[in-house]
Amino acid sequence: MIYLAQTDTTAGFLSKDLKSLNSLKKRSLNKPCLITTAKFSELQKLTRIPKHFKNTIRKSKKTTFIYPNKKAIRVVKDHPHEQFLKKFDWLYSTSANKHGKKFNRIWAMQNCDIVVDEVFFEMSASKIFKLRGTKKIRLR
Repeated sequence: MIYLAQTDTTAGFLSKDLKSLNSLKKRSLNKPCLITTAKFSELQKLTRIPKHFKNTIRKSKKTTFIYPNKKAIRVVKDHPHEQFLKKFDWLYSTSANKHGKKFNRIWAMQNCDIVVDEVFFEMSASKIFKLRGTKKIRLR
């Protein structure tokens, strides 16, 4: 099941099935994808949170962190998208466009199973930080 929703950063496809998302976007089937959740309790199930960054992670908004286990996870809070995510433990999330292309609303709506929102817009992408020991390395 692929959902089309307005995420906290951009119009996005969300699913529990990583291979179907990558296939839809014409990417390598094994390409990693970020995980979104609305629950810190779920974050703790997905990865070990480095003690040094617990407060930073809790306070950050529109920020994706790559954890030591190589998973990229963003916790969505204080945004309407949080209500949709609460229905699931977590979902893979990617922008709703063909790989390397701009957002096309018609294409996105034709290629999803369920349209969650009615209004879509592109905003700036989330910040991405890689966590290493006590260092936080900005990737985007």
